[in-house]
Amino acid sequence: MNVLDLNGSWKVRCTDTALFGGMTMSAVVPGSLYTDLLRNKKIDDPFYRENELSASALSDHDWEYSRTFTVTSDMLAGRTVELVCEGLDTLCEISVNARILAHTSDMHRTFVFDILPFLKEGENVISILFRSPSAYMAAAHTKQPLVGGSGGQYPGFNYLRKSHSMSGWDWGPVLPDAGIWRNIFIRSFDDERVKDVYITQTHAPSAGGRTVRLDIRTRISAGQYEGPSPYSISASLRSPRGVELSVSCAVEGAKHRKTSLGYDDKGSVYIEEILSLEITDPLLWWPNTFGAQPLYQVTVSLHRIDGPGWPGVCLDAWSRKIGLRTITVEQNEDEWGKSFALTVNGMSFFAMGGDYVPEDAFLSRNTRKRTARLIKSASQANHNCIRVWGGANYPEDYFYDLCDEYGLVIWQDHMMACGVYELSEAFRENIVAEIVDNVKRIRHHASLGLWCGNNEQEEAWCSWGWTQKLSPRLKAHYIRLYEELLPAVNRELDGQTFFWPSSPSSGGSFDKPNAENSGDMHNWSVWHGLKPFAAYRECHSRFMSEFGIESFPSMKTIESFTIQEDRNIFSPVMENHQKCDSGNAKCLHYISETYRYLKDFSSLVYASQLIQAEGLRYGVEHWRRNRNGNRCMGAVYWQLNDCWPVASWSSIDYFGRWKALHYVSKRFFSPVLVSACEEGTAVALHVTNETPLPVSGSLIWRLCDDSRSISGGIIIESRKQVLTVPPFTDTCAFARDFADILTNVNALRNAYLMYEFLQDDIPCANVKGSVLFVKSKHFEYKKCGIQLSVTDKGDSFEIEVRTEAFARFIELETIGCDALFSVNYFDLGAGDSIAVKVMKDEIFSDSPAQGTVHEGMSLETFRSLLTVRSITDTY
Repeated sequence: MNVLDLNGSWKVRCTDTALFGGMTMSAVVPGSLYTDLLRNKKIDDPFYRENELSASALSDHDWEYSRTFTVTSDMLAGRTVELVCEGLDTLCEISVNARILAHTSDMHRTFVFDILPFLKEGENVISILFRSPSAYMAAAHTKQPLVGGSGGQYPGFNYLRKSHSMSGWDWGPVLPDAGIWRNIFIRSFDDERVKDVYITQTHAPSAGGRTVRLDIRTRISAGQYEGPSPYSISASLRSPRGVELSVSCAVEGAKHRKTSLGYDDKGSVYIEEILSLEITDPLLWWPNTFGAQPLYQVTVSLHRIDGPGWPGVCLDAWSRKIGLRTITVEQNEDEWGKSFALTVNGMSFFAMGGDYVPEDAFLSRNTRKRTARLIKSASQANHNCIRVWGGANYPEDYFYDLCDEYGLVIWQDHMMACGVYELSEAFRENIVAEIVDNVKRIRHHASLGLWCGNNEQEEAWCSWGWTQKLSPRLKAHYIRLYEELLPAVNRELDGQTFFWPSSPSSGGSFDKPNAENSGDMHNWSVWHGLKPFAAYRECHSRFMSEFGIESFPSMKTIESFTIQEDRNIFSPVMENHQKCDSGNAKCLHYISETYRYLKDFSSLVYASQLIQAEGLRYGVEHWRRNRNGNRCMGAVYWQLNDCWPVASWSSIDYFGRWKALHYVSKRFFSPVLVSACEEGTAVALHVTNETPLPVSGSLIWRLCDDSRSISGGIIIESRKQVLTVPPFTDTCAFARDFADILTNVNALRNAYLMYEFLQDDIPCANVKGSVLFVKSKHFEYKKCGIQLSVTDKGDSFEIEVRTEAFARFIELETIGCDALFSVNYFDLGAGDSIAVKVMKDEIFSDSPAQGTVHEGMSLETFRSLLTVRSITDTY
């Protein structure tokens, strides 16, 4: 096969000659319009201050990309010559040598075109005209308005198979990009090719424990061979231990020649062979914290038999890494309704993680290095699940590779969210092709847990007034699309992966889609409904797949897009970087409910992160306490990450900086969790064991009073209790009403409870916490300096943090660089200390997302850059 790479240098120009004088500018592919304009210094950074507003207007124009390329006689001699476009955003007219080759209208698809009739030997010209997405959406919406969206969208975004969030969302900018955002190339070949490979797994018990049979279905382009073809096909498997298995067969063209009757390339002719391999003593793939993530290399090769011996010359090969595992969603009738539990290798587990959105509003700027930092951060914080949200795009291959490697089970939405779609014949044809492309690309990944039809559309028809606003015809289109068409396509292409019609849903057909007793649930009563954090405890979801509270990003991130006079949350710049309607007011509402009046802007930013972390802690700990009997089996919060510097629900901001929430998620997602359920003066302490083995240890608590006004001493009462918690259960280990001690306002405002669970008598920062008996703003904190002592441990710095009075949400930070701490935003009681580790390769001179390690930092320098604060430093 000959391949001509068309990535690299292109030219771009606006078809409106009044813009930039009609000049032609340099462009880089893969890339995008906005990144090219930035590189050519034609626009200022759209993320800085309010530059987004002027940049977004550029999407009102048409833009042409072009380049020349040289075609050799060898390439033209191929029986088949194809142009492959892996990502065109979005409305395109493709021309080769001034002749129109094709039109496309879906950025989520891979397009393959027969280009041979358009080529000539020597120099050729390709041009791709990108029509204005905003003009198209406006015209379509004017013709027939369709509702949908969540903050700032161009009307009509749901008419275009383009990342919806590019048109604005309640956490993202309005920057509807254009361009060649993934690879583009020409390939020429004479012989047949591996058209498709689909691997299914059958797990069975055996004398040795378990065997796994792989059935490797290979489809080969049929070509001209009606009888026995001169080809062979082979499949090989290499284990992580280096053990290899292989199997081969001759390709029987006449016997196994088929015509596709399904959704995948209907009408095409192919030859199908199924090869099987059996693995004894398999190394199973497990989610993060439950075991290892071994991956097997599978290679399928097509050979031409040139003589009496074979396999002969390799013509084409397909190679992927897979994990040996079973994975599904268990749904069983029980006393509460019907369970909804992700289940791997027969083990149902409590799913813990965040919802994933694009890591950059300009998709082509993302890199494997950046995504690796994000996925590693999720893994480090004990996440075992990640939900790819349906309003953006299907991520790059390396995203799925990294989830395989780090053990994050993927809830994969199809790319439809919060909007009504008209199921026209053209839309149907496009969406089927889009889903075929992406299911075939993603289905082999070990981490793929389930496919989901859409985000929030079923719930919107039931609760957002769509039924009253729109025709029954469009509601019927919903059923046809998500409960007939999509399940059928997924079943044909990936029948071993669970399909779910919508999120949230109770199973479809508009049957109370956001109900507690079955399916998954989104809970926005806290935040959008302004209910207190404790309201989460009134919700008994079977699987909570979306809930959240906003916060501002770190001061370093805010400084990247503001000047000093912007640093007021109601300034035009700060409000432009807050896309949620009344979002800043809601932040202030929860801050005012929790903390005292803040002394400065930095304290407000810090407090916003605390209410986010504390609020989500209430929810997750509650749902984990209801894990017994699989009553609740998941808490996936909105959202993991950001696509630009913004106030949002993320736990990790655009620059990869961990907010308080991400550090706290490391604790409330800890496999062994100790949590407190307090109401008034009563406290119940629970230990939750999300591991496959019993956990033994000591539950220790003490009721304290730094003022010594309640009983004359700091420790009023304490206890140590030894217990064993069975696998996959929650145990209420201790309950006590302290009403006999906390008899007046003074006692309530001075008493605090410290608790921790010592597994095998080893202290761990992830299994401890504190309880106040009044709101934090009413508690009588004793201001006391926090002492830091730093030592060099070779590959890390260790910080001993000590305080002589109760300190809540102790924050460690570094000036002028970024560091990731083993624990942060934690509480210490009077006289307590804790050791915090910072790995030297996790100190960055730029940011965690950019990932340049700060080399050669001395102990003295690190100590001088270290800062600390707690609640008492905010007022």
